[in-house]
Amino acid sequence: MGEMEDFCVTECTRCPALVDSRSQIVNGTGPEDADILFVGEGPGAQEDSQGEPFVGRSGSVLDDQLRIVGLDRDSVRITNCVRCRPPENRDPNTDELENCRGYLEQEIDLLDPDVIVTLGKVPSEHLLDRSVAVTKEAGSVEEIRLGGTPRRLLICVHPAATLYDRSQEETFESALERAADLAGVDGSAGGQTRLDGF
Repeated sequence: MGEMEDFCVTECTRCPALVDSRSQIVNGTGPEDADILFVGEGPGAQEDSQGEPFVGRSGSVLDDQLRIVGLDRDSVRITNCVRCRPPENRDPNTDELENCRGYLEQEIDLLDPDVIVTLGKVPSEHLLDRSVAVTKEAGSVEEIRLGGTPRRLLICVHPAATLYDRSQEETFESALERAADLAGVDGSAGGQTRLDGF
């Protein structure tokens, strides 16, 4: 068992409303040595019933776009800002985000990814600690400090945005291409890690 597998939140009652609305705690999935970590907002109905992040329609969009840029779900890690489904799929509130923040930071610390990709407004604003115009800023990279460690964060639109607005597909794809690039994954070489400068 690796450290990540040990790090699964199995019992948590910090957010009474979420304890009431969840059927289970949804932890991150993906390899313990993934170079890219995707961070969503929180589980929806399908995630809550299956116990995995991004398994609904948004998950299919994410999977398709990952393939286009030469990545696949098995090579990346996917997690959420909050691990329990908010009632009626509302956005998690500030207290809920804060209550779950330690778990997210611990996951990031153990994983030590090359790049963190925030999917949508909530995770982008949560980790950057400022308001974010996601559609305008998608694809831009910032450095954040988490527990004293500098981390690269790439802002990305939420996969669901592409379902409502086709013009977002290109934005989404180019952000994922940038993520693959930052992590040194070259899609054209069938997922081989590229040595920069060689």
